[in-house]
Amino acid sequence: MMQSSNELVAPISDSWLIIGASSAIAQKLISECLKQDERTKIFAVSRSPKGKISNGAEKRVHWIQSDYSEASIIEIVGVLKEKKPRIRQVIICNGILHNEKFSPEKSLVEIKIDNLQEVMRINAFIPMLWVKHLKPVLTKSKRCTITAFSARVGSIEDNRKGGWYSYRASKAALNMLMKSASIEYSRSPKHVNFVLFHPGTTESALSRPFLERVTKESIFQPQLVAEYLIEILANSNKDDDLKFLAWNGETVPW
Repeated sequence: MMQSSNELVAPISDSWLIIGASSAIAQKLISECLKQDERTKIFAVSRSPKGKISNGAEKRVHWIQSDYSEASIIEIVGVLKEKKPRIRQVIICNGILHNEKFSPEKSLVEIKIDNLQEVMRINAFIPMLWVKHLKPVLTKSKRCTITAFSARVGSIEDNRKGGWYSYRASKAALNMLMKSASIEYSRSPKHVNFVLFHPGTTESALSRPFLERVTKESIFQPQLVAEYLIEILANSNKDDDLKFLAWNGETVPW
């Protein structure tokens, strides 16, 4: 269930909602956002009770602890409804590739239903619960973008190596779910657009076990990825079409 690390104050004029805020990229997103705009406030949702902000702007970040159950999401959205912030950006950073129990499947024989369900729940279903319950809140915003972290390996057209069944399937499912949601949001509220973001291979806990196979030039630091995403969002056309974009702004094939 929800636990707020400090009292949510104000109605806030311009706010960002960052979900999965304890991840490496999300931490840099928060710091970069605070640095670029001293007026912006951030609602940061994570499993951990509070993250570290290095630039002295802690008072502008409202940390909210969540277990990502639907009950917790509903409770957090209820707080947002009460405070009536105008949310400019929603960035959903949640994701799983592996844990202590499983790794990406290299072949069909490694597929297990429990692993498939867990990866699908975290990568596809939880983001959609946020999109579902946030809709009444986002009607109060003048203009908002919902960004979900997807992955190039979720591209059906670009899949030429196979493997990684759970992860690929979950990101492909996320893309389709977000596509349907973007169509519904285009009807009401009409001022919300969607971006699916491929961050590239980033040095983080998610990718660390696989970095030995990647050239150093192809590995990004979280700070750089955060800067790329902020630039993409700043330059994004505010239309109703869902975009599937890589870190460099290029369109990823579906």
